[in-house]
Amino acid sequence: MATRKRRTPAAAESTATLRKETVDPEQTRFPIVGIGASAGGLEALQAFLQHVPTDSGCAFIVVQHLDPTHSNMLPELLQRGSALPVALASEGWKVAPNHVYVIPPNRDLSILHGVLHLFEPTESRGLRLPIDFFFRALAEDCGHSAVGVILSGMGSDGTQGLRAIKGKAGLTGVQTPASAKFDGMPRSAIDAGVADIIAPADELPVKLLATLRHGDQAGEEHEEPSSSALAKILILLRSHTGADFSQYKKTTLYRRIERRMGVHALARISDYVRFLRENPQELELLFRELLIGVTGFFRDPEVWEALKTLALPRVLEALPPGTNLRAWVPACSTGEEAYSLAIVLKEALEAQHPEQPVSMQIYATDLDAEAIEAARRGVYPKKAAADISPARLARFFVTDPRGYRISQEIRELVIFAPQNLLSDPPFTKLDILVCRNLLIYFTAEVQKKVVPLFHYSLNPGGILLLGSAETIGAFSDLFTPIEGKARLFQRNVGTPRIGTIEFPTSPMATPQAVLPQVTPLAHTANLQTLADQVLLRRHAPAAVLTTHQGDILYINGRTGNYLEPASGRANWNIYAMAREPLRFDLTQAFQHALRQKTTLTVPDLKLDAPQGTRYVTLTIEPLEQPEPLRGMVMIVFHERAEPTLETVMAPRRSSRRSAREAALEQEVEQLRVTIQTTREEMQSSQEELKSANEELQSTNEELQSTNEELTTSKEEMQSLNEELQTVNAELQSKIDDLSRASNDMTNLLNSTEIATVFLDSALHIRRFTVPASRIIKLIPSDAGRPLSDIVSDLNYPELYADAEEVLRTLVFSAKDVPTSDGRWFTVRIMPYRTAENVIDGVVITFADITVAKTLEAQLREAAS
Repeated sequence: MATRKRRTPAAAESTATLRKETVDPEQTRFPIVGIGASAGGLEALQAFLQHVPTDSGCAFIVVQHLDPTHSNMLPELLQRGSALPVALASEGWKVAPNHVYVIPPNRDLSILHGVLHLFEPTESRGLRLPIDFFFRALAEDCGHSAVGVILSGMGSDGTQGLRAIKGKAGLTGVQTPASAKFDGMPRSAIDAGVADIIAPADELPVKLLATLRHGDQAGEEHEEPSSSALAKILILLRSHTGADFSQYKKTTLYRRIERRMGVHALARISDYVRFLRENPQELELLFRELLIGVTGFFRDPEVWEALKTLALPRVLEALPPGTNLRAWVPACSTGEEAYSLAIVLKEALEAQHPEQPVSMQIYATDLDAEAIEAARRGVYPKKAAADISPARLARFFVTDPRGYRISQEIRELVIFAPQNLLSDPPFTKLDILVCRNLLIYFTAEVQKKVVPLFHYSLNPGGILLLGSAETIGAFSDLFTPIEGKARLFQRNVGTPRIGTIEFPTSPMATPQAVLPQVTPLAHTANLQTLADQVLLRRHAPAAVLTTHQGDILYINGRTGNYLEPASGRANWNIYAMAREPLRFDLTQAFQHALRQKTTLTVPDLKLDAPQGTRYVTLTIEPLEQPEPLRGMVMIVFHERAEPTLETVMAPRRSSRRSAREAALEQEVEQLRVTIQTTREEMQSSQEELKSANEELQSTNEELQSTNEELTTSKEEMQSLNEELQTVNAELQSKIDDLSRASNDMTNLLNSTEIATVFLDSALHIRRFTVPASRIIKLIPSDAGRPLSDIVSDLNYPELYADAEEVLRTLVFSAKDVPTSDGRWFTVRIMPYRTAENVIDGVVITFADITVAKTLEAQLREAAS
């Protein structure tokens, strides 16, 4: 009764205000802290809540392992040392900041839009994971505003929940195992690498709130991280880990970087760059932060059911007899998704082809080498059973001291290998491709490259499975939706493979702006000097130097009367800059001079200038000398106020015609010559174009044929190379396992102090233990030598003959044999059986019985 009377006014007020309210997701903007502990973690919970200030601005929800048959006194116990109001959570309560909520006994707790919901537990006792259950819901509901805390407790409940919170860019804290009464839960979270802050229970609130306030201040000040600082961080990551994150969404990168900055109380990103350079271990932590993979067995069960019932029957029906079904799971993390696919495929194959099993191979890849190693081991904690049906658990898993192990029939179907989806060649000729919740981290540009890459990897009719928040975007012509909600797509049968995809054989480069190709100039610094020499030697008037395409490289003198900048984007081409009266004649003469490779002069072109009518003579000269100017064109403008004497005298030749008629006649004649020249040039150009077109068409056909052959060869070689690398990695892993097993066997044999010699079927030395070398004179180089060639201390001349007899009859032989120095050994000769029960030699063991023989002799002497 005294405990109830000590209830604070704040607690009484909270009980009156904590009631069902209208759900408004927009109002839930404050952090919600989930605290997980076992029944023995009361002291840690009290220490944590005692150091939470009343103005923290956070809501705290305590999830504890409780006895389902006893009433819960935890709210009263926590209220004694906490300044915050503490209450037992009820159905439909909306959480409020600066309040503490406690899970009721015999209930599972969840949250949606900031409102608490209670569920009947699926298991009354035994394997119950209320902390993981709530943390997962908290991560989905609050995203980066979610905070998960693990305090003292036994087992590993809460680790997967913290992983889900980190996957949503939330914050995680774990009590130091040394300060915990029970260190099972904290140590499990730390070993899994999902702890942002590790501290004693009484220090965790201060560090968590400091990190949250740092994030809020960063959001208010809105210091946009510079692209230079981000690039430096990505360069440091790439040099340390070999991974390039430049293709990931900048918002995701900024959010994860800011969280690491908050953990270290760094206000500026430049400070964090310096911190990374001074602390290489932080690079590894940041790398793990960016690679957090939220995965599990049969995530979204309805998706896997749709794959099994809707998509796989189509693939299996179209699969030719004797064909190997191929699947690829990029970004497989620790392997749960790849094994889930293998189990579903196995069930679908047995349901559709029970009498004729179809062989299949699943390739699972990920950027994280540690995750790949964990996937290869195929051992998962017992809490993984929460997502697996009892029937599948019994058939496809075996019990292990650490939890559950994937059965051998499923493990053999999956090959794991490290791979970067953006830089390494993809697997091809696939029937199924499962890539869930990876594209959402890529930029839109990268997604537009990856989706065609998936189309390229799949066979016609192949199945593509994406995450719930992912789509094929603008490539709806490549895939047909099978089930929109499940994000199941089938590659269109009639759609050919795209020929313009970027086949990744090296890291994807950012597309660069396409610049106009300009012929490089040798000795560019001397360009003006060389041009001046030509002008001074021959012309010295206004002139321009251009390329053979008309691009202006150098201007001499005043050319404003002849050239003017074109409107719009800057264009320094002579065709665009020539003034209207000169443009036609200049264009014709320029092209004619290039074709004929001779100097061409166009006299007395009329030009209306502000100073009056002017007459311009164009001289267009393709240059051959000096060598640096070879291939360029010099255009010279000769200007005069009056026409030449020939032009002036022409009207006077006939007194019968007026000056006006003479001018018109001269203009008509000039036009006639121009038209004739143009006609000849057009005819010549048509013939050249026709001939060039035929040659280009023929060349194009050859190139297309060659390109198809090269593309096919490239696809096959790169796919084969990738598969060889994958198989090599798998074989290397098996070699390591065999090496460890061999070392274990060697140590076992040597530790028994039993001399042992292994002989092959020809009775040649295969292997021996160290004690054997003290009886038979053996050295390492004797491996492969016949037993009959080896000298021993045994008085046993029949050893070789007895070994032959055992090999022939397969009957054990055992004899007590003395040595020349007075020792006695029991020599046992047994057949050597392989794992396939094949006889492949004999095994000879020597057990030292010298002490027994000595005692026996002494007893005989005493008896006599």
